[in-house]
Amino acid sequence: MLAGLLSLEVFAAAMIFVRLGSALMFLPGFGEAFISIRIRLAIALLITLVMLPVLGPLIPPVPDSFVQIVLLILGESFVGLFLGLIARALMSALSTAGMIIANMSALANALTNDPTAAQQGSIISSLLTMLGVVLVMILDLHHLLLMAVRDSYSLFPPGEPLMVGDFADLMSRVVSQSFILGFQLASPFIAVGIIFYLALGLMSRLMPQMQVFFIAMPLQISAGLLILYFALPAIMRWFLTDFQESMMPFLNI
Repeated sequence: MLAGLLSLEVFAAAMIFVRLGSALMFLPGFGEAFISIRIRLAIALLITLVMLPVLGPLIPPVPDSFVQIVLLILGESFVGLFLGLIARALMSALSTAGMIIANMSALANALTNDPTAAQQGSIISSLLTMLGVVLVMILDLHHLLLMAVRDSYSLFPPGEPLMVGDFADLMSRVVSQSFILGFQLASPFIAVGIIFYLALGLMSRLMPQMQVFFIAMPLQISAGLLILYFALPAIMRWFLTDFQESMMPFLNI
């Protein structure tokens, strides 16, 4: 009897770890490339132990066949990856906004290492993404992400058939929303950039002998940095509000 209870507890903990660990691979603040894999595994194990008393009764009993166990693991991994990718797609709005801002500020070729993406990116994109991760952790929005993983057991019960079509539809809508949000965050720079380029076009027509490029670039960079200085608080507030509202449907509130 005791051996059966122990095996059931171990199985429940393993299933919780599969979904939670899959989500933590991509959740902002937990799944960043600069965080050691050992640290991420340790965090996943600790959170699994914390959630086990609450989520343990929701885990189905150990299946009889090995194939059913494999299917259950694959299903839990799919749900965890889905939740993590939803949050990561929302975070990509900052990268999109940063690239648009960099293009409008003549800083598109000023590349630097982006720690969150583990690759080179524009300096504005790196600034916004790192600032976004820091604010998510400071404002405890990572608690919201963990609550979404916890409440996903009532939305997507373990062992139930996966709604792959609904998952694909929701993911496509989130990616579209992320791109629109990135465009909206960069809208002040787009408006100023269009006016600036129109003025340059008129100037080049009025004075063809003037080297517009060499005159305009310092002004364009200065104007972009000045607008970023004043607009950055509003940009991050807008992003964090949209990020929170987008994750609320996954909570049982």
